[in-house]
Amino acid sequence: MKDFDLSLYLVTDRRLAGSQSLEAIVEEAVKGGVTLVQLREKDCSTEEFYSIACSMKELLSKHNIPLIINDRLDIALACDADGIHIGQSDLPYEVVRKIIGKDKIVGLSVETIEQAKEANDLDVDYIGLSPVFSTNTKTDINTPLGLEGIKEISSFTKHKSVAIGGISKENTKDIIQNGADGISVISAIIGKADPKKESKELIEIIKDARKELR
Repeated sequence: MKDFDLSLYLVTDRRLAGSQSLEAIVEEAVKGGVTLVQLREKDCSTEEFYSIACSMKELLSKHNIPLIINDRLDIALACDADGIHIGQSDLPYEVVRKIIGKDKIVGLSVETIEQAKEANDLDVDYIGLSPVFSTNTKTDINTPLGLEGIKEISSFTKHKSVAIGGISKENTKDIIQNGADGISVISAIIGKADPKKESKELIEIIKDARKELR
């Protein structure tokens, strides 16, 4: 599967879900316009991660939304996810691609201009520009790229790109207009009282930003 839309990329975090189930939040977010979902689990057993991934895959398949697994190649394979997202310190891209196959989506985080240039030599399906701004949900990160970083990377990258880190309704327009193909959010949707409403508002901002570029 290589046909995917990076416009509104939701990354999960159960710590922000409160009393709501993650599945319910994700389904409402998808109804509001989320185009891609990454399951990110850092603090649970492999068995639990696998169980959540299978449940999420079943849910998202009904809506024809791709499921991406963060970091864990074994989980991605076990639940037949649509793809995997890897960071600079995870398994090398070449190894991941060889194991997961050519028909799955592989995303790669890039944290510097140099890493973005190096990614041009890799046949990844998209790059995650991380972080664009500082964020409370991800602490192991480099100096934020900022809007100038997005603009510079967009001038030379051959890949689709999604902005990660500190994304909100207030900065989404600028992110899109500086060249990113989409935004990746966690707290802008997860933990909100109405995930569907939040997603709908974000996707409308993205659409309007693109219209202004035409």
